[in-house]
Amino acid sequence: MAMLELPADTLEEVRRLSAAGDADAKRGQLSEAVAKYWAAWDLLPEPRTEWEAATWLLAAIGDANFRSGDFAVGRDNLSKAMRCPSGSGNAFLHARLGQCQFELGAHDSAAEELMRAYMAAGSEIFAEEHPKYLRFLGSRAKGVQSPKKAWEFWK
Repeated sequence: MAMLELPADTLEEVRRLSAAGDADAKRGQLSEAVAKYWAAWDLLPEPRTEWEAATWLLAAIGDANFRSGDFAVGRDNLSKAMRCPSGSGNAFLHARLGQCQFELGAHDSAAEELMRAYMAAGSEIFAEEHPKYLRFLGSRAKGVQSPKKAWEFWK
């Protein structure tokens, strides 16, 4: 399938709104960030899920949902992102989706998604995350290793 390209003016506005959302998210203003991401989403022509921008917008929305504790909505948005261009196989999407599944008590689904993230990016994908996710994955699969700390690389 050929990758569709957004008109330049639409892409510029989507990027502007996304960057503003990223800035809000970085400041912890997650509801404001989500509003900006959805405004960018609304600019995508139908069918929206066929645009590459849909993938990163839904990833950002799902991340903000996760970070705000709205795990069910995060799961839904991240699952939708998986069906967008370059979504499936994206280690970040699999990790966040697995974390949402874990928090919702769907441990079999969580293990599957977390393992996909681990297989795609190694333990480093979990370096900035709560250690419970990697511990959980290690309880479900043999050979799961923790990310190395900076001082451990010389060992």
